[in-house]
Amino acid sequence: MSSGNVRIEELRFRELNIPFTVSFRHAAAERAQTSTVWIEATAADGAVGFGESCPRPYVTNETVASARNFFTVHERALRTEIVSLSTLLLWSDEHRAEIDANPAAWCAIELALLDLIGRHRGQPVETVIGHEPLAGRFSYTAVLGDATPGAVAALAKRYYDLGFRDFKIKLSGGDAHDREKLKVFGAWPDVRVRGDANNAWPDADAAIASLRALDFPFFALEEPIARGQYEQLSRVSRALGCPIVLDESFVRIEELACLGDPASQWILNVRVSKMGGLIRALRVVDAAIPRRLRIIVGAQVGETSLLTRAALTVARAAGPLLTGQEGAFGTHLLERDVCEPPLMFGAGGVIDVSQYPALRAPGLGLGIARSG
Repeated sequence: MSSGNVRIEELRFRELNIPFTVSFRHAAAERAQTSTVWIEATAADGAVGFGESCPRPYVTNETVASARNFFTVHERALRTEIVSLSTLLLWSDEHRAEIDANPAAWCAIELALLDLIGRHRGQPVETVIGHEPLAGRFSYTAVLGDATPGAVAALAKRYYDLGFRDFKIKLSGGDAHDREKLKVFGAWPDVRVRGDANNAWPDADAAIASLRALDFPFFALEEPIARGQYEQLSRVSRALGCPIVLDESFVRIEELACLGDPASQWILNVRVSKMGGLIRALRVVDAAIPRRLRIIVGAQVGETSLLTRAALTVARAAGPLLTGQEGAFGTHLLERDVCEPPLMFGAGGVIDVSQYPALRAPGLGLGIARSG
């Protein structure tokens, strides 16, 4: 354990390509493997920190190639200028506009540096950034892609039998197809379901007409129309009597100013990769709390255990405003994970911190088995 500064010897950029056990489809994309940025930060004393992000063109207009370019431009400065948490915060504040344009690229770098600083100091990342240590149980949502009704029903039943009662289902925008997929929930009065349309409808009128035709009691609706149309999204919320989950429409903290009252019509999807790292995600939580804006801690399809670990810090910080949590699929979805053991939900969709001693270990705490 050291209380001094850390000297970064090397920053390494890699791309992870891990096949899925099944393909996953929604209205904006279909995936059969990860598309993930992986950063390794090595200190002069041999300590190594690891970071991950998932750049998505339809979320933050990023690709793996654009993330690599951001890394290449800033790699030397990052190695020489960042030696502590304070210098990390200073660098990110000074490069705020560039990070706004490349949030996922920065996320992987920031997580690797926070992990390295924590390992160097012998402290978990929560202690490093001034938060309470992780504790308790975290319950995850079952996520259903846009597959055939039969496939959706079979997977939904598997989740239900495992004890899941919170579901998110991808909507295609096709009324008949979506109606058939939703039938599986008719037999389960104890479930809560939110629909995610990934901007499937062109405007509020089209979304309201289609969603009314489904005649389904959604708990919430995520991104029914093109991103950033807050007044139209508010119309959808009022017409259907359920809140709107903002994902593609909420990628920077400044967008909180776009959200009209009442706060109950909005739920923020706070994904660590999308928001630009752990610290920026936590700042969103801090800003949401006084406004009583509910939070879902989201995940990109294909995240490994490393982003699952970072998201737990955000979920803990959200406290009673935490309305849902996604991710933690590990080898339920990936053919392999980079972490050993993988950090993923068990029965009932729960991660119990007490069952993972690594969550209190220095840095992000996870053992990295394979990163390629």
